[in-house]
Amino acid sequence: MIQIKNLTKSFDGKPVLEHLNCTIHHHCIYGLVGANGSGKSTLLRLINGILKQEDGEILVEKEFAFDNEKIKQKMVFVPDDLFFYPSYTISDMAHFYQALYPTFDQEYLRELVSKLKLNPEAKISSFSKGMKRQCALILALATRAKYFFFDETFDGLDPVVRNFFKKQLAKQMEEDDITIVMTSHNLRELEDVCDNLGLLYKGGILFESDISTIKTNMHKVQISFLEDFDQKKFPNFEILSFHKVGSVASMIIKDPENTAYQKLKKMKPIILDFLPLTLEEVFIYEMEALGYEFNEIL
Repeated sequence: MIQIKNLTKSFDGKPVLEHLNCTIHHHCIYGLVGANGSGKSTLLRLINGILKQEDGEILVEKEFAFDNEKIKQKMVFVPDDLFFYPSYTISDMAHFYQALYPTFDQEYLRELVSKLKLNPEAKISSFSKGMKRQCALILALATRAKYFFFDETFDGLDPVVRNFFKKQLAKQMEEDDITIVMTSHNLRELEDVCDNLGLLYKGGILFESDISTIKTNMHKVQISFLEDFDQKKFPNFEILSFHKVGSVASMIIKDPENTAYQKLKKMKPIILDFLPLTLEEVFIYEMEALGYEFNEIL
């Protein structure tokens, strides 16, 4: 488990993170979403002990990560701005990583390199942006670490390779009981991967929840009755949005107890359809409920 309490970090006197609190549970994929410049990369660097906070604390397995070699050997960070030593090949980088991580798996590395048809003896500097990202992810996975941190995880990867790495992450979670934290400013990219999502805004976590809960607790409803009606017909429902065109109304209903369908059915509508919401739609309505404009945050 990763526990972040009252975390504050500034650069040149300008606060980037202020009194941030967050808990990342064991064996989950936690997606951190936010606009460019919201502090996502800074937060990952703080958790990994690359930067030091001015205030607050970060605990990994109830220990401080900063200057903690034992904890750092369980953590691997793939930044957005990748770095490889000049003239190094994948094989060279693998030996470098092996010196840092006792659990580094050379056989697993060779397997991934082979599947992606990369040349382990070619200079990484000669690779395309997408291939360099593949190298970084391969090296990270081969550490067999317990905590993985990916900044803009799939940036520069084509859809086939993205799907490959998503499958590898799922497989490794099952085999090694790992925890993954990944950032993006794209909700759709994280929707089918993450268990939990946190929205970073103005230095703090504005909203967080597990994906299955936020997607099942909210419904898009299309409904119609023989008689004319308006929103006043539904006083016992938490309606986040209501629009009526002709005789059919479209509503967004918050339904944490999952009883809305049966209640609406008892009202004997002539049309009653429950439609799935995308994660982006869920966040839009949640932000509106909190008094924020979604487009100003992401």
